[in-house]
Amino acid sequence: MPASATTDARTLLVTRALRGFADGAVSVLLADYLSLIGLSPLQIGAIVTGTLLGSAALTLALGLLGHRLGLRRLLLAASALMFATGLGFLGVTAFWPLLVIAVAGTLNPSAGDVSVFLPAEQASLSGTVEGRDRTRLFARYNLSGNLAGAVGALASGLPVAAARRFGWDRAAAERSGFALYAAVAVAVGVLYWKLSPTLDQRAGAATASPLRRSRRIVFRLAALFSLDSFGGGFIVQSLLALWLFRRFALSVETTGAIFFAAGVAAGFSQLVSARLAGRIGLINTMVYTHLPSNVLLILATLMPTAPLAVGFLLLRMCLSQMDVPARQSYVMAVVPPEERPAAASVTNVPRSLAAALAPLLAGAMLSRSSFGWPLLCAGVAKTVYDVLLLIQFGALKPPEETADTAVAAGGSRRSP
Repeated sequence: MPASATTDARTLLVTRALRGFADGAVSVLLADYLSLIGLSPLQIGAIVTGTLLGSAALTLALGLLGHRLGLRRLLLAASALMFATGLGFLGVTAFWPLLVIAVAGTLNPSAGDVSVFLPAEQASLSGTVEGRDRTRLFARYNLSGNLAGAVGALASGLPVAAARRFGWDRAAAERSGFALYAAVAVAVGVLYWKLSPTLDQRAGAATASPLRRSRRIVFRLAALFSLDSFGGGFIVQSLLALWLFRRFALSVETTGAIFFAAGVAAGFSQLVSARLAGRIGLINTMVYTHLPSNVLLILATLMPTAPLAVGFLLLRMCLSQMDVPARQSYVMAVVPPEERPAAASVTNVPRSLAAALAPLLAGAMLSRSSFGWPLLCAGVAKTVYDVLLLIQFGALKPPEETADTAVAAGGSRRSP
């Protein structure tokens, strides 16, 4: 933990871990559970799309209202909605009601965080640490989420194992994952309640105009992030699990173990990301780690056996999330503190909307073929994003990188 981090920073890392555990478990169970209750791959894709569309709308609304309601209140409201979402999936099995709950709720079908919590937590986190430590703190924030998500993915096999051992109905056993989701929401809400009342002032959340000075750069970043997220929507964890089920007939337990390993690899890679960003800069870190991961994703599509495909997917996960703390830190660094909640919201909402378009397409592809067309589409879209990001923002440095460059240049001029 960076030396300048406050107690609130530690609390937010714990809440990220708890949410990551719940998301990791549910994202693996979701596709198999929905299949067991009779939904088709296309309907599953529609529900996944609904979760992302709903998250996008809520994220935009709460992010732009953050300067009025306060970050702490927004986080408490989000935890209450998470609780209601868990209860909804626990008690409903028909497609159309589930689709409504998916749109209105907080369910996250992805290994990453694309939920309504994200902009409020990002803005809050930025106010709990000094600028020089921001990327390191974001790396630990994402590490906590990835590791807990990996454990959650591994735990997703427990209901299936219990059903097999005790002769329970498998769908009913897997439904218990949504009870866990609701319970985690309660725990997260209690922790949010304990956050410091001064959190909003330190995060710079009070402003009459959510995006006044940084509108242009935020919109440009949002457009690029949307392209990346559109590609990511083809391979959200629930649909990637569905592909593994259909392509290689893997079990839920095996798939959960794979995602556990992937989450661990992704989590620890983000610690390397913070160090790398300190050497080559935030934008270079985002691009030069992301491009190789896209190549590995495309190669996984072409593999004829499960071990080879899984091997390339795991190699990809060693690189694919290294851009996340760099991206989050970059957005917070290039906008004024008082505009951070809105900037986090506006850069994440188009990502959720773009990601929401792809799962329905991926579900349709998987309905017709078990070949990894969704993975191929994801790899191509993400590669285009990397190239455009480097071209448009490679020369725009955040203040701390500019200061470091100036110091280094001054030191070299004073050297004999």
